[in-house]
Amino acid sequence: MHPLYFPYIKKFRMPSIGLALVLLISLVSLTGSCTQQERGSLHQFLAGLSQDCGLAVSWRSDANCCTWEGITCNQDRKVTDVSLASRGLEGPISSFLGNLTSLLRLNLSHNSLSGGLPLELVSSNNIIVLDVSFNRLKGGLSELPSSTSALPLQVLNISSNLFTGRIPSTTWEAMKSLAVLNASTNSFTGQIPTTPCVSGTSFAVLELSFNQLSGNIPSGFSNCSILKLLSVSYNNLSGTIPDELFSVTSLEHLSLPSNRLEGALDGINRLTNLVTLHLGWNELSGNIPNSIGELKRLEELHLEHNNMSGELPPALSSCTNLITMDLKSNYFSGELSKVNFSSLQSLKKIDLLFNNFIGNIPESIYSCSKLTALRLSRNHFHGQLSEKIGNLKSLSFLSLAGLSLTNITGTLQILGSSRSLTTLPTGRNFMNETMPEDDSIDGFENLQVLSIRDCSLAGTIPDWLSKLANLRILELENNQLTGPIPDWMSSLNLLFYLDISNNSFTGQIPAALMEMPMLKSDKTAPKVFFELPAYYSTPFIQYLKPSDCRKVLNLGINNFTGVIPEEIGQLQGLLSLNLSSNKLFGEIPQPICALTNLQVLDLSNNHFTGTIPATLNNLHFLSELNISNNDLEGLIPTMGQLSTFPDSSFDGNPKLCGPVIVNHCGSAEAGPESIISREQIGSKIIFAIAFGAFFGVGVLYDQIVLARYFG
Repeated sequence: MHPLYFPYIKKFRMPSIGLALVLLISLVSLTGSCTQQERGSLHQFLAGLSQDCGLAVSWRSDANCCTWEGITCNQDRKVTDVSLASRGLEGPISSFLGNLTSLLRLNLSHNSLSGGLPLELVSSNNIIVLDVSFNRLKGGLSELPSSTSALPLQVLNISSNLFTGRIPSTTWEAMKSLAVLNASTNSFTGQIPTTPCVSGTSFAVLELSFNQLSGNIPSGFSNCSILKLLSVSYNNLSGTIPDELFSVTSLEHLSLPSNRLEGALDGINRLTNLVTLHLGWNELSGNIPNSIGELKRLEELHLEHNNMSGELPPALSSCTNLITMDLKSNYFSGELSKVNFSSLQSLKKIDLLFNNFIGNIPESIYSCSKLTALRLSRNHFHGQLSEKIGNLKSLSFLSLAGLSLTNITGTLQILGSSRSLTTLPTGRNFMNETMPEDDSIDGFENLQVLSIRDCSLAGTIPDWLSKLANLRILELENNQLTGPIPDWMSSLNLLFYLDISNNSFTGQIPAALMEMPMLKSDKTAPKVFFELPAYYSTPFIQYLKPSDCRKVLNLGINNFTGVIPEEIGQLQGLLSLNLSSNKLFGEIPQPICALTNLQVLDLSNNHFTGTIPATLNNLHFLSELNISNNDLEGLIPTMGQLSTFPDSSFDGNPKLCGPVIVNHCGSAEAGPESIISREQIGSKIIFAIAFGAFFGVGVLYDQIVLARYFG
């Protein structure tokens, strides 16, 4: 169950003395046995399972069900708790569990249970906690009869299943004690139900995220006088946030991201108990009202990916408990210095990516000593980086891309002292400067990600990079760097993503590059942690966790010559290989066909010759292939993976032929202009045979006649 629910169900927990008493009573109860009805109901549940993962062994070894695994009884030998979470159970949930007349808590979460949710459990006259989350339950939720008397259910968690249909309205009318309802991550449709607020006086948590709910946010929330958490993120809600919602002053957590909500945030100041505010990925407009400073408890502010604008209000400095401020991808403008960050000493993350802030980076930010992530990229800050950034001893993630900064040497010298720094994107700065090569660049011992792309930098790959033993991702593309790839590149044992495309590198592809440990291994997963969602190669690809990170080698658009080293077959971990737009020649080496994890292969715009290896069909995960504009020849393999790619993958190879391109191979694969009907072919064959026979007889006759006259 979500940690946020814990404060609202404290009454279900027992103090240590009470727990000891329960254990003592349980020991005493072992002298007796549970009733036959209790035992029979549990056996009915067990019998209906298609997979019990050994539970039957425990449950049949003793006649007393109070000693069974996952079962707790009271002093009257009645079952009060069935706790079978994460047991690998499969099959339906038996309605016979509803016959356990003293059952208070039923937890079947994190299994593979299927079928529907028995109405007998929802309408039980004794169950107060029902948790069937993270299963494969499906169907709709049944309406309870209007005559149903008040039910004791306090916590209902049906999240992460396959439920569909509308969330019933009358069901909640009987649940006067309901405090927590979690129906997130299903496929429920219709509108948000507000009936629980009317029916129950203790309703505190409503979690409906990741469904297909639509329509406006209903006004009925004004009846939710003690609602603490409202989360309806990732649905299809539209319209404005109703003023009635701002009257629910008890709200501590309001989460409505990834909908289509619009309008302004006027009235947000009335939610004075807010701790987290998540309204990102909507269509909100207007500015952040100055009254936001009244939210003294606010810790999380998420307004990213909206249409909000204006300057940040100075009163934001009054939110002294703020830990995260995410305002990226909006139209905020003005100088950031109007906010006094020195009063926000709890701040750990600031994300201002893609806005219109101007001026200098405010020095007050450098007093936020707990800051771990700072992203200022794609704004209109200017000038040079202050040495005071060294005060941020905990700073791990720093993104400065696209700020028009100058003096790359000075910037790197300043940042080298940030010992905790792991992620440093600095692209689109330092335009037309020279990559520093001297030994004055030091530090960065913990750096995992370095991006100095799109800067038009001159120079070569500097040797100081060889000291970055923890480097995982290196982006140097879209510069004017020259020279060869240094052999020490393979000494970066953790490097799994190398992009040096669109430069002017020369020489052959070194065999040492084929010795990169992370690219050679298809067993070792990339290990890199991002304090904020990281964007690489394109702003539409987010790297949130290591599994999102692909092992990439991109040497495209350079001046490399020679052949592809045969050792390329060692790079078993590669998912993307780009050698396009160079001056490489020779045949496509067979070892490249051994890279069975490849998803992207681009060898276009080179001088490769010979045929296409048929064993490229072994690359079953290949989804992008480009070998266009070379001098390849012969038949394109028509079976397997290669047959799935469009003709553009093979264009610009005049000597290639096959059914997927314009050039067809011989008469058997002739184009429309040379198609001959079977009748024509047959008549021509008969004519050829007859002519051959006639010609043979004629020649023989001539030989006989001539021999007679000239023999």
